[in-house]
Amino acid sequence: MTTELTATIVNTLPERAKRKLPSPVGLVAFSVIGLFILFAVIGPWVVPYPPNELNVGERLLRPSGEFLFGTDALGRDQLSRVLTAIRPAVIAAFAATGFALILGTLLGIAAGFWGGKVDSIVSRIIDFLFAIPEYLLAILVLAILGRGLMNAAIAIGIVFIPRFARTVRSATQEVMSRNYISAAKLCGRSEMSIMARHVLPNITSPLIVISAINLSMSSGAYAALSFLGFGVRPPDPDFGSMISDSLQYIGSDAWLIVPPAAVFVIFILAINLAGDAIRDLLDPKSQKA
Repeated sequence: MTTELTATIVNTLPERAKRKLPSPVGLVAFSVIGLFILFAVIGPWVVPYPPNELNVGERLLRPSGEFLFGTDALGRDQLSRVLTAIRPAVIAAFAATGFALILGTLLGIAAGFWGGKVDSIVSRIIDFLFAIPEYLLAILVLAILGRGLMNAAIAIGIVFIPRFARTVRSATQEVMSRNYISAAKLCGRSEMSIMARHVLPNITSPLIVISAINLSMSSGAYAALSFLGFGVRPPDPDFGSMISDSLQYIGSDAWLIVPPAAVFVIFILAINLAGDAIRDLLDPKSQKA
């Protein structure tokens, strides 16, 4: 019914407006992401039970009317813990992507704009970061900063800086070859003015696309780090630690792993589909295909 309603609304729009809207699948993906963000904000206040409340007498209960997702080995309500785990997943994804976006954009614009020695230095930094395995680099950063949500987000952001820097560097070099950049220089505009008014606005499309792609990768990387014990501090829940704790019961109570894994997969899938929709909107070639 939701799909039919979306299709009806889209069909009533003018043709020009349709070209500016994502596909119905993209609209559903954006709606799911919005729902996750909403639960990240209000989740701790709408959970049916305190997520860290122990009740050994009700441990390992299967899903029922009272406990929709069952209870874990310590009697904690799985639904409450899954809803609470949405917050660190969303924060880690957006914080890591934002950190990598800012630093990667600065490095990429500097390399593409000035070239020469600046480009050489930035390229060597990017090559050095690319040479280290991503998760090993993140663990090394966490070994210095210590475990925790924001430290994990910073570590993931550092891992993804080269992706942004290389993309921005290529896009900046392409923009610098255009005639309006030469005209701006002849008019006596400062370098900072050219970067802010002419370069940055013309590289926003690839930045938006790579940011959407890296949101899912950042969330997946944080789940992997929390699975290894580098996420939020126990007993606070997140998807990776919940999946890790459930593995020891995979033989007798395999259903324990389903709620956190399923919600996490839905989150990743929604981000990927939203990223595809954004790419289709910003890339005319993709729209024609």
